Amino acid sequence: MPILLLILSAIGGAIWFWVRNNPRDAIHAAQDAATTIKNAPRKLAFRKQTNAHPVEGIDDPRIAICAIGQAFIELDDLPTLDQREHMGQQLRAVVGCSKDEADEMQILGRWLMNQCQGPEQAVTRLGRRLYKIDGDASWDLLQEFLGSLVQDGLSSSQIDAISELKRAFCKK
Repeated sequence: MPILLLILSAIGGAIWFWVRNNPRDAIHAAQDAATTIKNAPRKLAFRKQTNAHPVEGIDDPRIAICAIGQAFIELDDLPTLDQREHMGQQLRAVVGCSKDEADEMQILGRWLMNQCQGPEQAVTRLGRRLYKIDGDASWDLLQEFLGSLVQDGLSSSQIDAISELKRAFCKK
């Protein structure tokens, strides 16, 4: 126990010394961190609306495509770490975003999927939202992205999801 107190005291002393000698830097670092967290949804073109489902707050088709991809791979089974990393790579390659943007979109996409109460409902709702914000322009990009995520063939639930997406995009 005394060793633990010694370690915590040393850490506290180091922080106190740093803040005492560089108060302006410490305040700016704290403000930058708070601002970054506060502006992350805006940076990704997501806006929260009162009395509306979170999916209705999506303004960027890339976020909708990422969230559909999250739901699509989860239709088969819970995604592995390799599948998540592969999805991040495909977001950067197909959708054209940076690594940081891809990571943020994956987190937001997973949250949006969970707000839809599961992957089946998420595919339908996100597909309709994507069509509403971008029309037919995203259909080819969505197909390419989903095709790049599938490695071992489609499951029956993924085939049903593609049918739902076609209905959402009014394609026969």
